[in-house]
Amino acid sequence: MEIVRVPVLSDNYAWLIHHAGRTVALDPGEAAPVQAAAAARGWRIDEVWLTHWHPDHVGGAGAIQADGAQVVGPAAEAAKIVGLDRLLAEGDRIALGEAEATIWSVPGHTAGHIAFHFADRGVVFTGDTLFAMGCGRLFEGTAEQMHANMRRFAALPEDTRVYCGHEYTLSNARFAAAVEPDNAAIAQRLAEVTAMREQGEPTVPTTIALERATNPFLRSVDAQELAERRAAKDAFKG
Repeated sequence: MEIVRVPVLSDNYAWLIHHAGRTVALDPGEAAPVQAAAAARGWRIDEVWLTHWHPDHVGGAGAIQADGAQVVGPAAEAAKIVGLDRLLAEGDRIALGEAEATIWSVPGHTAGHIAFHFADRGVVFTGDTLFAMGCGRLFEGTAEQMHANMRRFAALPEDTRVYCGHEYTLSNARFAAAVEPDNAAIAQRLAEVTAMREQGEPTVPTTIALERATNPFLRSVDAQELAERRAAKDAFKG
């Protein structure tokens, strides 16, 4: 399985997933960069997979669909996403060749947000739920829901690669260092991420092992602590 990062808009990442001669565009916030990245590799986009309804994740889906791709996304957000060909919910499976992803319902950032977990490949696409060193804002859900999501992600094997929807890691790392100033792993990762971003390098994907050690939301002991940290991050100016 090949996974290609495609920067779109200001700080989003769309993902191309290519396997068994088929190609998926995941969360294409705009079409042109994603189509160009596929064309450069001689790939035709067969399907579009969407994690949630926000325009910076679905904005390019219609144009790619017009070129013949099928669009799939969360059943719980079908009223907010135009043109879904297939609706997905907790426990559903979707295949790319013999590789198969299980759908996770991970509400909180939006009410119907889903994630795509390829257990046999050690890969999870988390959209705007789990970020490198962060989590999504609670626009449509609760801290209890997000804490449950974090516990579920934390239980994955530590070498699982996490592909999220934004390049937020430097801001997240600065916040993490403020929240856990005595955490040596966070301090080290802040230094590494700072150097990477100064060179214009991406910091995604991450791994579950890194998130267990350095993500203050994944590390929250309960929903109350997550809520307090999320509110503090929303106001954080670092």
